[in-house]
Amino acid sequence: MRTLNRRELLQATAGLGAVASLAQPGVAGGAGMHMGLVTYMWGAKMDLPTLISACTKSGMLGVELRTQHAHGVEPSLSKAQRAEVKKRFKDSPVTLVGYGSNCEFHSPDPAVLRKNIEETKAYVQLMVDCGGLGVKVKPNTLPKDVPKEKTIEQIGKALNEVAAYGANYGQKIRVEVHGNLTQNPTVMKQIFDVATNKNCYICWNCNDEDLDPPGLDANFAMLKPRFGDTVHVRELNTGEYPYPKLMKLFTGMNYKGWILMEARTEQADKVAAMKEQVAVFKKLIAS
Repeated sequence: MRTLNRRELLQATAGLGAVASLAQPGVAGGAGMHMGLVTYMWGAKMDLPTLISACTKSGMLGVELRTQHAHGVEPSLSKAQRAEVKKRFKDSPVTLVGYGSNCEFHSPDPAVLRKNIEETKAYVQLMVDCGGLGVKVKPNTLPKDVPKEKTIEQIGKALNEVAAYGANYGQKIRVEVHGNLTQNPTVMKQIFDVATNKNCYICWNCNDEDLDPPGLDANFAMLKPRFGDTVHVRELNTGEYPYPKLMKLFTGMNYKGWILMEARTEQADKVAAMKEQVAVFKKLIAS
């Protein structure tokens, strides 16, 4: 992660004294944990300069860019355009944490499976050129007409391939706990029993299934050995998800990585909403 020097911080927050304290990534009680943004939903309609500005002003100093969003960071970018994306992040206090792809590996059609593997590799190259740190992929389902064990093995082997490819370029492959059936922690554990490449990491996703029996503590402990440096959360002060308990589990394991806001609500003032979430995050990890 890029270190923010004093000169850059002062430039980025000039005239925003109230924001400067929010823009400090280190927080007592949760050293090494930082809050950032997944561009779904709050950043989906922001172009790249607006997005970087919103992250800077709010103190969410990391971002996972999603495909098909208004920032327009896609594999179709030219080398020059990719260099411009990299420069925009380098000239700001915001870290390009990585890319949120829609690549998935459950299809029983070999051509579809290969297409998703090759697309993942293209996203790896995109992040290399743009200065990102990794690519998020996801399992989406277990097809009903295919034995569960066969699909799990297929997903795991595909993850091994893209993880090995990413390792050659210093890019992490992050697997979101996501999808119909596949977001079950036990299924994710079975996938990772096959996906043994060390460059393949679990991205905890705060879905309700991770609260199902045997409960949050046991599900967390089951997946913890393969956690990477990204976690997806929703608004920390809405809904019934036990975020205080979750943050205690992360601080308890001395987690060092990004807690990324994947918002579910519509907000008229996105920067104000982001600031609010940073403040809630600080309180949670300091308590």
